[in-house]
Amino acid sequence: MCGIVGYIGPQEATPIVLGGLRKLEYRGYDSAGIATIDQGKINICRAEGKLLNLEKKLLDQPLTGQPGIGHTRWATHGRPSEINAHPHYAGGFVVVHNGIIENYLNLKTRLREQGHNFHSDTDTEIIAHLVEQHYQECGDFESAVRRALSDVRGAYAVAILSEQEPDKLIAAKQGSPLVVGQGKGEFFVASDIPAMLSHTREMIFLEDGELVVFTAQAMAISTLNGTPVEKTIKTITWSPVMAEKNGYRHFMLKEIYEQPRAIADTIAGRIREDHGEVFLEDLSLEDAVLNGLERIYIVACGTSWHAALVGKFLIEKHARIPVEVDIASEFRYRDPLVNDRTLTLLISQSGETADTLAALREAHNKGGKVLAICNVVESSIARESDGVIYTHAGPEIGVASTKAFTTQLIALYLFTLHLGRVRGILDKVICRQMLDELVNLPRKVEECLELDAAIEQAAQGLMHAQDFLYLGRGNQYPIALEGALKLKEISYIHAEGYPAGEMKHGPIALIDEQLPVVVIAPHNETFDKVAANIEEVQARGGRVVAITDQAATGLADKAETVLVVPKTVDDLMPVLTAIPLQLLAYHIAVLKGTDVDQPRNLAKSVTVE
Repeated sequence: MCGIVGYIGPQEATPIVLGGLRKLEYRGYDSAGIATIDQGKINICRAEGKLLNLEKKLLDQPLTGQPGIGHTRWATHGRPSEINAHPHYAGGFVVVHNGIIENYLNLKTRLREQGHNFHSDTDTEIIAHLVEQHYQECGDFESAVRRALSDVRGAYAVAILSEQEPDKLIAAKQGSPLVVGQGKGEFFVASDIPAMLSHTREMIFLEDGELVVFTAQAMAISTLNGTPVEKTIKTITWSPVMAEKNGYRHFMLKEIYEQPRAIADTIAGRIREDHGEVFLEDLSLEDAVLNGLERIYIVACGTSWHAALVGKFLIEKHARIPVEVDIASEFRYRDPLVNDRTLTLLISQSGETADTLAALREAHNKGGKVLAICNVVESSIARESDGVIYTHAGPEIGVASTKAFTTQLIALYLFTLHLGRVRGILDKVICRQMLDELVNLPRKVEECLELDAAIEQAAQGLMHAQDFLYLGRGNQYPIALEGALKLKEISYIHAEGYPAGEMKHGPIALIDEQLPVVVIAPHNETFDKVAANIEEVQARGGRVVAITDQAATGLADKAETVLVVPKTVDDLMPVLTAIPLQLLAYHIAVLKGTDVDQPRNLAKSVTVE
């Protein structure tokens, strides 16, 4: 979950590496550091805390030279501190690392017995010492790195420099993301695309077990055992400005407001309204395979898991296939019943989530088909799946997912319509009507955003609450979970999401005059039952915030705050009801003064288990 940046070329490395780290700070911000080679000598600057602390330190201790590597850390082994900050140095070699070395204690014991002294508590320092040890035996930087990486077990993305061969930068990956950027007479390497977009759009995505050796003039990619690998350069269509704030106070707010565009982009080119059909360009699963499915697993983590729960409602309703929803970290440990008539549908914004990637491999090992929904082109999950549905949200920098979530819901809706048509469950007329509603959805999301001022005002009266309860029924229950998660993530207020019908089975004991209860109550077949839940909360003095739609009536005298979203079909209503909950969490967090974009202890892309 850490961020890596490396550069080799004619320019000073520090400004380029530092600029890339700014784009990756969402991946980790416990500490940061940079190393360069200047006149054959490695120089390092590290600082605990956010990147700003490193920037201040560099003003007093400038680093010159090239090549250079840098790192923003999210602690796994060793507490956040300057000593544990990357890069780590040993015997003329310096390394930055994302991942977990599972056998680091055994390696550390062995290296200590061989006379190595360690200065940190991290598993990463092991790699530097291993390279040093092997270099003493073979006298070649590249060979020493290959041997060192053959010793380690676990996940890694690394970038390594050497005083012995200062004109080289070596990088490699196994289980953690790493992308190469090709410029004119210069090369870049990073954990994620935004770190390099201001310099190049020509990218190469490394696969597990691949290693790249850079000089300023050339690069060579091979497997860990030295077999050359030919790679295809991908041109990234994101513009650098898409990853900037564009005048918004926080990335999260910008990304909330980008949802009409993101949804429209995810729909674009994929529907034929006149024929009542959906075209998914990278689905790569034949109609016969989809027709033969007996079961679908939807597997995801965090916010994506909430999208998966909505997907279950959609697919079972319109394609009539049994759907199970699994948390990715649990999926492979329960020996799931996967076979060649099973589809495992993975949802991941980054396409690099370690637990979801492991679930993918488990499904493949059992002979099942795998389909991915993700936002990042050529990510690991996208590459390893049998088919992929890309969301077109653009880069999402805020740790708390917003536009990625709503575009995942759209991707699930599109897949459901395609699946229902292929299986003969949905006829052309019904599908055309559902597509008509989808086309109008971006405009209705814009209407939801007009609630911003009212939500900010409501947040002022709610910000001091210690606990929140979120309630919803049917496909709104996952939205209650998502609303509670958003509040927890960025405001640090305890919140629980519950099925509204379960309120009497426990949560009702918590309701008093201090407890805000956020109730999602669109006018559908369960509206009367949810309205009765609201009355039960009101009778116990609870403070009700109701999210409803224009067709619902009678809530004004039952709730402290009523937020009204436009009306749409029930299948798409989760997209609209999610928007006010995102804004509510955002404004409460801002009022409490928390770090909205980089909440404590969280990282954007969880690439370690």
